[in-house]
Amino acid sequence: MAIISNAVTIADAGAFSVNLGSLTHIKTLTASSDSTISFVDGTSDVVLDDTYPIYLFKIINIHPSATQDFRFQGNAAGGSGFNETITSTHFRSYNNEAGDTTTLAYGSSYDLAQGTGVQILFNGVGADNDQSASGTLYLFNPSSTTFVKHWIWQGTQYQSSDYNIVHYAAGYFNTTSAIDEIQFSPSTGNIDVGTFKLYGIKDS
Repeated sequence: MAIISNAVTIADAGAFSVNLGSLTHIKTLTASSDSTISFVDGTSDVVLDDTYPIYLFKIINIHPSATQDFRFQGNAAGGSGFNETITSTHFRSYNNEAGDTTTLAYGSSYDLAQGTGVQILFNGVGADNDQSASGTLYLFNPSSTTFVKHWIWQGTQYQSSDYNIVHYAAGYFNTTSAIDEIQFSPSTGNIDVGTFKLYGIKDS
């Protein structure tokens, strides 16, 4: 479709292009009865520094050894553990297979308020053979030494009681130190299988 004035084409939609940023695959980790999955800058070809302003983690079909929550945390450069201070918000919607129990609600037990514990992403992921969970986590400018580090999560799971639950969470690591390590972990047992992909995104 074109915009034409007095027989002169002012703009042609076919000529427009939108730059959505360059997505670069950095690392894929595959779970195999693992208690944690960690992405550490400078280890095993992982890049988690000022190379990219945005990092994207894709979590694909994680399947637990037992019904479990699924969490994440970060570690600042030179830190001693995955216990950074997080403030976050979390809400979810769900529907069961019978279609008779539905809701959209704030998840007050899944947020953190200046907490140093793990951030819950999924709750009660089922361990039946056909149950799994998938989602995406964006981490913004983790190498900044001026600002806090924002993140956004969205995921969908097959819950142990046969619910589909969609989770939305967002928050920030309340530190001006660079975050150069991200770890995913179950609340109990192991991650039997699952694929974890890390990408870097540039705005041009």
